[in-house]
Amino acid sequence: MKYHSFEFSLFGVNTYIVWDESTNRCVIVDPSMTTTEEADVVDDFIAVNNLHPVHLINTHLHLDHTFGDEHVMDRYGLVLEANTEDAFLGATRQSQADMFHLPLDLPPVAIGKELCQGDDVIVGEGCLKVIEVPGHSPGSIALYDAVGGFVITGDALFAGSIGRTDLPRGDHGQLVRSITDRLLSLPQDTVVLPGHGRPTTIQEEKHYNPYL
Repeated sequence: MKYHSFEFSLFGVNTYIVWDESTNRCVIVDPSMTTTEEADVVDDFIAVNNLHPVHLINTHLHLDHTFGDEHVMDRYGLVLEANTEDAFLGATRQSQADMFHLPLDLPPVAIGKELCQGDDVIVGEGCLKVIEVPGHSPGSIALYDAVGGFVITGDALFAGSIGRTDLPRGDHGQLVRSITDRLLSLPQDTVVLPGHGRPTTIQEEKHYNPYL
């Protein structure tokens, strides 16, 4: 499958669209648009490329990765897919905004379909494998395309860093174990597409990430 990334919001979140070229079906991962202009960028990309959204996925439910959930659900008739260990974060988006002193009105967002370790997300003739990587949040997941050779890691693994664990129910030791056991075991040339910042590879992080 192919993918395209956008960087949105003051948090600099990477939003991904992944699609199967044979059917043009696509998945929208971590929509973080906060303005009409940002939403238009996503919608225009989908329209110009004749894509058909069939999944909306959050790698986790910290508010910056959910800003655009309502837009995607309303416009494309999708339900939110995520790990239910993060349901409490979806229910507390307003308090998260208040914690960061953001002047936003954010209603709760509910998970419509649970994604768990080993689940397959079918996108046309393509497939994203769900990998649970708790630690940054209890329900953090990664999405792995074995054929395409890439993994979307949310805020678990970054280029040269890992996710913060000082937010509610974060766990540093658990996060390091999740990355070590479930991400670093992927093929070394796998491209890592993180929730913030530049892409990297499993090989680069295995050898040079100071947190691992």
